[in-house]
Amino acid sequence: MTEFIKTIGVLIVAFMTVYVIITLTQSKNNSGIIEGMENETAPKSGEAGSAASYADSIKAQNVKIQDELLVPKYRKDYENTIIHMDDLVGTMMIKQIQNMTVGGSDSKSLMLSLNNLNTLKMAKESLGVAMKYLDGM
Repeated sequence: MTEFIKTIGVLIVAFMTVYVIITLTQSKNNSGIIEGMENETAPKSGEAGSAASYADSIKAQNVKIQDELLVPKYRKDYENTIIHMDDLVGTMMIKQIQNMTVGGSDSKSLMLSLNNLNTLKMAKESLGVAMKYLDGM
């Protein structure tokens, strides 16, 4: 009887070992990492030796977006969009200022309103940068 239990125990350990080896092998193949080297299809960052390929992937993405936008054909439409958005943000700034509650004991409300106003200011600055970039294209 004890011989039978030992044999069952050895079989269970053997099956568990085979299962673990198969699981580790499959997860290694699914992750795209082979023998400690990363898959080169998409560099994660510009660190060390992958900086050149990372820069190339950024350039390729930029070209792809430029091809989608067709800036020479739709330049005037993009300029009008930026101008109208700038006007909208300016109007929203005036509305934000008019809706501020000054005084009283609720300083959190005033701080939130000022933060919203500052966000709108940064949006106007970003639109200016976008227009300058569009003019340079």
